[in-house]
Amino acid sequence: MLEEETDQTYENVLAEIQSFELPIEATLRSVYDDQPNAHKKFMEKLDACIRNHDKEIEKMCNFHHQGFVDAITELLKVRTDAEKLKVQVTDTNRRFQDAGKEVIVHTEDIIRCRIQQRNITTVVEKLQLCLPVLEMYSKLKEQMSAKRYYSALKTMEQLENVYFPWVSQYRFCQLMIENLPKLREDIKEISMSDLKDFLESIRKHSDKIGETAMKQAQHQKTFSVSLQKQNKMKFGKNMYINRDRIPEERNETVLKHSLEEEDENEEEILTVQDLVDFSPVYRCLHIYSVLGDEETFENYYRKQRKKQARLVLQPQSNMHETVDGYRRYFTQIVGFFVVEDHILHVTQGLVTRAYTDELWNMALSKIIAVLRAHSSYCTDPDLVLELKNLIVIFADTLQGYGFPVNRLFDLLFEIRDQYNETLLKKWAGVFRDIFEEDNYSPIPVVNEEEYKIVISKFPFQDPDLEKQSFPKKFPMSQSVPHIYIQVKEFIYASLKFSESLHRSSTEIDDMLRKSTNLLLTRTLSSCLLNLIRKPHIGLTELVQIIINTTHLEQACKYLEDFITNITNISQETVHTTRLYGLSTFKDARHAAEGEIYTKLNQKIDEFVQLADYDWTMSEPDGRASGYLMDLINFLRSIFQVFTHLPGKVAQTACMSACQHLSTSLMQMLLDSELKQISMGAVQQFNLDVIQCELFASSEPVPGFQGDTLQLAFIDLRQLLDLFMVWDWSTYLADYGQPASKYLRVNPNTALTLLEKMKDTSKKNNIFAQFRKNDRDKQKLIETVVKQLRSLVNGMSQHM
Repeated sequence: MLEEETDQTYENVLAEIQSFELPIEATLRSVYDDQPNAHKKFMEKLDACIRNHDKEIEKMCNFHHQGFVDAITELLKVRTDAEKLKVQVTDTNRRFQDAGKEVIVHTEDIIRCRIQQRNITTVVEKLQLCLPVLEMYSKLKEQMSAKRYYSALKTMEQLENVYFPWVSQYRFCQLMIENLPKLREDIKEISMSDLKDFLESIRKHSDKIGETAMKQAQHQKTFSVSLQKQNKMKFGKNMYINRDRIPEERNETVLKHSLEEEDENEEEILTVQDLVDFSPVYRCLHIYSVLGDEETFENYYRKQRKKQARLVLQPQSNMHETVDGYRRYFTQIVGFFVVEDHILHVTQGLVTRAYTDELWNMALSKIIAVLRAHSSYCTDPDLVLELKNLIVIFADTLQGYGFPVNRLFDLLFEIRDQYNETLLKKWAGVFRDIFEEDNYSPIPVVNEEEYKIVISKFPFQDPDLEKQSFPKKFPMSQSVPHIYIQVKEFIYASLKFSESLHRSSTEIDDMLRKSTNLLLTRTLSSCLLNLIRKPHIGLTELVQIIINTTHLEQACKYLEDFITNITNISQETVHTTRLYGLSTFKDARHAAEGEIYTKLNQKIDEFVQLADYDWTMSEPDGRASGYLMDLINFLRSIFQVFTHLPGKVAQTACMSACQHLSTSLMQMLLDSELKQISMGAVQQFNLDVIQCELFASSEPVPGFQGDTLQLAFIDLRQLLDLFMVWDWSTYLADYGQPASKYLRVNPNTALTLLEKMKDTSKKNNIFAQFRKNDRDKQKLIETVVKQLRSLVNGMSQHM
């Protein structure tokens, strides 16, 4: 059974080999892998199969052999006919070839002509397609040569979108296509180069552009102001300057002439478009827009303009020295923003309102910082005023272009304070010069004309003086009308700054009054105080200064009226500031009065220093000392000058002088360097004090009640009386009693003076001639000295 299966397997393998459907390698491997010695059996089967096939082949060949032989015999029969036919065909072919040679030649010519004709037609057709492309490309070259770059870009678009697709297969077209990007880059570079030249040019000409724009703004403002003045004159509003009315007809003539000049100048003023060729910007913008790179152009333009803005905003180091420096600074800034405003309105998107606002805010902060820093160096009020006018024109110009300028007007208020400071410094010098040139004497006038000249300068009213005959004198000195005139000039100067600040008349009035108050309370007051304290100013000058301040104080109401006439703001307005002339001149008078007291005391000290007492003299001279009589005569003459002063001032000065004289005489007696005093010296000193008392009782200055002035010497009088009458018992017994005869005598003072007399008695033996009386006197002095010491010590312990 196993053998049958094996044989069947080999049969299948042989069938597979004969079919050539499976790989032989796999079939043979299956034979050899089944069992040992399988290949021998397979080979036997294979040989048997081969023998079978050989037998079959042999049978088939035997079956068809006769047919094959017959076919060969037939072929041999037709061989001869085939050779004849070949010869005939060859001959026929030769004769046909000979006959067709000429036809072939003509046919080839015809073919060649037809090919040429077809080629020509094709070329014409292709050229008709290429000619418009070449013409457009030639046009492109011409546009590039003529610098019509925007048109050239449009031509490029037409070439790319319309013409090149027709001839894209040709090499020249490919070259053109490859060249277009380079042409676009060239156009971008050229247009950018033109833009750079434009930016450089605009930077150089910004000041001219700004100057033109500022002239236009100033011209327009002047024209508006002229119309306002004309309207005011039509309604009967007249201006008063220095109390002189400007005739209305003259005003109309001047206004008409001014308007005519403005009309003539209007034709000469150029616009920014006349000064600047903006075509490079437009061209570059259009080119970049066509190229789809508009954002790059916008970013570049804005970046470069911001750089230029920083350069424009950078001031010169010495800008504050001249008004031209400020003018160049302003014109460059105005020129920059006028250009930006023009670009904003004539282009779409190159600059935006937000961009210009941001740029302006940045510039405004820088401008304010620069002006605040540089204006602080300005010490000339005229320069500050010109700076203010420039800032106003600058602000009005940019406001006309839509830029907010409120911060500039706020800055002007800061500069106004600085302007007032420079004015105050300038007027301080003016006041000092006036005070230096004044002779501090009443103003003399010899006729009516001179009287009216003084009245026209200073509002003085005195009916008594008017009734006096010529020659006569004003009570004030020459500095008073000069000061009054200069205060009015200061008001005018302050008003100049307040003009054009877009403020109401009430605010201007308030500013004028405040600045005038500063002039009075700070500058004039300081100058007066410095004047009063100068060493060369004597008592006569001080008296005249007090008189002058009185009249200046009275003139303050006229200054208020003067400001009212300028601003047309009534003094009854609720918020109207009042002038502080009263306090200003009152302080100056107090200082002058104090200086009078000081100088008067100094003069008394000078006379007292001339005293030359012989403190050891035995007998008095019988008359007062010469230095004291000179002092009293001086006091009499100076108090006569004081009659022009207010009564209380003269009385205070007189009382102060007497008290200071009394104190000086008392200090002379109690001087520690004075060691000895004789009774004769005391008696001589008493004579001098008597003269002082007589002077006090003579009422050198009217207005004292009773013996008020004599009380200045009461301490001296009681002390001298005590030593003259030698009434020590009464003094010691009544000391401390309210009704004591020697109530004003201090025990220390009495002890000091008594010890000096005791030492003199011991040394010089003044009482030696009296012998016993001398000894009694000496004992009495020693006893009184002991009692006084006990009294002084008791007072010290009690304290």
